[in-house]
Amino acid sequence: MNHPAPPTDRFSPEEWAARVQLAAAYRIFVMLGWQELIYNHLSLRVPGQDHHFLINPFGLHYSEVTASNLVKVDRTGAIVGHSDWPINPAGFTFHGAIHEHLPAVHCVMHVHTTASMAVCCLEEGLSFSNFYAAQLWGQVAYHDFEGITVHHDEGERILASSGGKPVLLLRNHGPVVMGRTVAEAFNRLWVLQRACEVQMASMAMGRVSEIPVAVRERCVADSLNFNPNFGAGEDSFAALQRVLDRSDPGYRT
Repeated sequence: MNHPAPPTDRFSPEEWAARVQLAAAYRIFVMLGWQELIYNHLSLRVPGQDHHFLINPFGLHYSEVTASNLVKVDRTGAIVGHSDWPINPAGFTFHGAIHEHLPAVHCVMHVHTTASMAVCCLEEGLSFSNFYAAQLWGQVAYHDFEGITVHHDEGERILASSGGKPVLLLRNHGPVVMGRTVAEAFNRLWVLQRACEVQMASMAMGRVSEIPVAVRERCVADSLNFNPNFGAGEDSFAALQRVLDRSDPGYRT
């Protein structure tokens, strides 16, 4: 399949590749039904520009996000260069804090899917009672609800609540998932989403059976989804991107 040539007068090859991959993630979220009107955010550090990040233009549906209209911002959320669109201040409150203080985290994803929000509303949170949840053992933290995330100081508290764990469940709100790459963050979110869906279904039928801790630990060790020796999810993300290229390649413009 032929792809549009990158606008090298505006972006380096490395930045353009990052833009294409992040735009693909936004369109994949639409494929999976994870979009929330024009809200929620996926952000990605710009390669070679440690304090610059890409985020979606506020006002566009995820299906309208493209590589070129992603907005570049600095650590404070100020737009770098030209953009025809603003960003949502609520989007960068915690994204900015995470990117600034966790240099190993290159991608941050936040969603409001029904299943993940439902689990965030449960007092006990995520139940380690199914195949998918077991793979997240030891990787989940919680942050108490403070309202809409528009206040800059909450970003620091959200960061502190994460305690270095890659999955943060904002109680009564929704999940924040972090990764070293787009693919790793996506796969972590996909596993969380499946865990929440199964938890909703199983709890509706009665009491669930918790998985023993020793078995959870083995599941974490054996999971390929986040193992860097197996690409940390690159293969599955690439598969979805190929599906996207056949049906909706406009994200590459």
